[in-house]
Amino acid sequence: MHEYQGKELLKQYGVNIQEGIVAENMEDALKAYETMSQNTNNDTVVVKAQIHAGGRGKGGGVKLATGIEEFKEHAGNILGMHLKTPQTPGGLNGPGKLVQKILIAEDAYAPDFDACEEYYISILMDRERKQNVIIYSTEGGMDIETVAEETPEKVYKEYIHPTLGLQGFQARKIAFNLGLSGKAFKEMTRFISSLYKAFTSSDASLFEINPCLKTSDDRILAVDCKVTIDDNSLFRHKDIAEMRDTSEEDPVEVEAKSFGLNYVNLDGNVGCMVNGAGLAMATMDIIKLSGGEPANFLDVGGTANAERVEQAFRIILRDEKVKAILINIFGGIVRCDRVAQGVVDAYKNLGNIEVPIIVRLQGTNAEEAKQIIDESGLEVHSAILLQEAADLVQEVLA
Repeated sequence: MHEYQGKELLKQYGVNIQEGIVAENMEDALKAYETMSQNTNNDTVVVKAQIHAGGRGKGGGVKLATGIEEFKEHAGNILGMHLKTPQTPGGLNGPGKLVQKILIAEDAYAPDFDACEEYYISILMDRERKQNVIIYSTEGGMDIETVAEETPEKVYKEYIHPTLGLQGFQARKIAFNLGLSGKAFKEMTRFISSLYKAFTSSDASLFEINPCLKTSDDRILAVDCKVTIDDNSLFRHKDIAEMRDTSEEDPVEVEAKSFGLNYVNLDGNVGCMVNGAGLAMATMDIIKLSGGEPANFLDVGGTANAERVEQAFRIILRDEKVKAILINIFGGIVRCDRVAQGVVDAYKNLGNIEVPIIVRLQGTNAEEAKQIIDESGLEVHSAILLQEAADLVQEVLA
């Protein structure tokens, strides 16, 4: 989610946030500036690029504007820029991401910047312990990885029992470890409780508040936030699903999803097409053991048909780094002969495919599938055993 969307979600659950107004053009940006100035009685605002990536400030995507003229300059520069951060495609050497929206936010550090304190707070699942965990630190505004590496004693973890949920003493413990007292202590305990409720109620997989701010008058605010929602839960959250901004996502992954394909682009040289996430992971391991690198994760699902296989082919072949394709299908629900026919049809429909294709089909109608492949006259290598497929990958990459 964008920062402004994440903040809207937090606010619904009583989490105090840095207020702001989103704008997609200069006309709306100027109206937002006027509104924020009047609401806060302060002509200083923060202009924030809205993209799905961290490190925006270091890339020039977050600017403090004092007065209308400075605001016009910063808003004009950020809107439409290609912002490069370590988290945008290709990193600092890549093309960056086009900034199509900006958030005009209040100056939460006013009136006394020096009296403010920044903290780091995140909530996520610790899969090893099978519990949600709140990770927090007094070193807000910094990369938590750097803090953990250089001063690990400043990073705290509070594990939440899956059935008991967050307890009052745990919220108080967090506030105490952050060195708070008085009004700020009470504000932080409420902040943590509301934040955790928002996390569980929205089926989120990550909340990251960095920085979480203690203002000069001891209020606790989410100045920035990163929110990731579990895609599998979106059927329960239609309002959140409507917030999805596909322009910020990999267009190939978006297209794959429209065909019912689970696709994630990677940096390797061997494209893989598999049915089932577990088999896909095993296939990626085999590719690495054979000396290659997976170019993608692609699960065609348990009901793959010839049309879906052809679309999967098209998507894999768009990646210029792909030097070979490994198709690994286990025919449980899906029939292997249907997949084989899809491979043959795709090969013919797509014309001249220059990369070698290795096909391993096991399960329902596997023998018929192998016959279809072998009699097609196409340059497709068929395998029975997983090791055979791995050896063929190694052979074609040599």
